[in-house]
Amino acid sequence: MTHPPATPASSPEYDPDSKEPQSQESLAALIGRILTEMDALQFVSFGKDDALDLGLLLVELGRKRSLPIAIDISKVEQVLFHAALDGATPDNEIWIKAKKRTALRYEVPSLLVGLRARAAGGRIEDNAWFDQSVFAAHGGAFPIYVRGTGAVATVTVSGLPQKADHELVVEALSEILGRTGR
Repeated sequence: MTHPPATPASSPEYDPDSKEPQSQESLAALIGRILTEMDALQFVSFGKDDALDLGLLLVELGRKRSLPIAIDISKVEQVLFHAALDGATPDNEIWIKAKKRTALRYEVPSLLVGLRARAAGGRIEDNAWFDQSVFAAHGGAFPIYVRGTGAVATVTVSGLPQKADHELVVEALSEILGRTGR
């Protein structure tokens, strides 16, 4: 009797902080998910009231879950919203600046910058031209996209593992965009 070929178990989602070997398929799936998020999470317009609503939602989520996070929403050099919750440290401010610069420079989520380098077989941090004192290719900074315009600002969270920082930002963006119907 012939048995059908075994179907491979679905691999767990890629964890950029893991030291264990992970499949290229799980890395590709996470990259694909982030590309989908970028396309879906776009505003019709984005102003200071939107930044305040988004920032307050992140504060609410962070407080409800007792998350030790710092939050920043900026339009290039103009800070539109900034808060640090209980447990956030001065190091979170350094991470916010570096992740925000990465998202601004590449106009994609900071997590995606690091994942794309891994998909190419390395780490962006291993390149001499990538100044780690200025940039961080770790999750948590997400450009705020206006459909038809592109990136106009960034929202950044720091204090959790990088994938969790990214996912919190995506959750808040999804909720804000769902509320406004934008």
